[in-house]
Amino acid sequence: MLHVAVASRAFRRYSTYRAATVAGVFTNSVFGVIYSFAYLALWRANPDAGGYDAVDAVTFVWLGQALLMTVALWGGGATDDLAERIRTGDVAIDLYRPVDLVGWYLASDLGRAAYHFLIRGLAPTVVGLLLFDIALPDSPVAALGFVLSIPLAVVVSFAIRFLVASTAFWLLDASGPRILTGALAIFFSGMSLPLVLFPGWLGTLAEALPFSAMIQVPNDIWLGRHTGIDLVGALAFQAGWAVVLLLACRFVLALATRKLVVQGG
Repeated sequence: MLHVAVASRAFRRYSTYRAATVAGVFTNSVFGVIYSFAYLALWRANPDAGGYDAVDAVTFVWLGQALLMTVALWGGGATDDLAERIRTGDVAIDLYRPVDLVGWYLASDLGRAAYHFLIRGLAPTVVGLLLFDIALPDSPVAALGFVLSIPLAVVVSFAIRFLVASTAFWLLDASGPRILTGALAIFFSGMSLPLVLFPGWLGTLAEALPFSAMIQVPNDIWLGRHTGIDLVGALAFQAGWAVVLLLACRFVLALATRKLVVQGG
């Protein structure tokens, strides 16, 4: 119940930033339109690039805009709070609490992600549906698979951002690693370009990295590129990275707090 309460309060916290939400929906919609026309021009020159048709490509754009804030692709959310509390030393208060630090921040981030998916995710998608021909899941199984893939994508993203925030234990300021990780996430998640368009070994590497679990895998599930046992494999890929990265979070946290000095104290 504690973690549900933490997630609920995180949801309510982000729902108070209404002007920022409206501005964000507008921004996502504008970028969705720009990317859609760019992709349509690309697919007009190569109609079956990456195994997608033009409708799949435009759908990929709007799903990416819907998930951009949900998975906090370039940072933000509860892990930014953690990095700041490490920098100021307030993390010592967190460590005194009789709760698991990773679980606490994960619950908070899931609450944030739920708000961003329902508002920042659905609103631009409606705009995309009104302006372009967007593919819908061709079966209830594909729709259910997409719904299941979203929290897995958020957990993978959270774990990566938690590890980045934890660098503040040694660097004091995690801004540099956060910017670098954000750039890698934009490139290797499929946000800038579907990974199926990457050539040779670069495409194989990109699809194996955890960043692909945030955008590429959920989008492909929506588009019906994973069916049957392949759909189970796609969800297992996300779940596998989520488990590995959460274990890494616990290991790094234990390593960082084995001997912690706060502001010289």
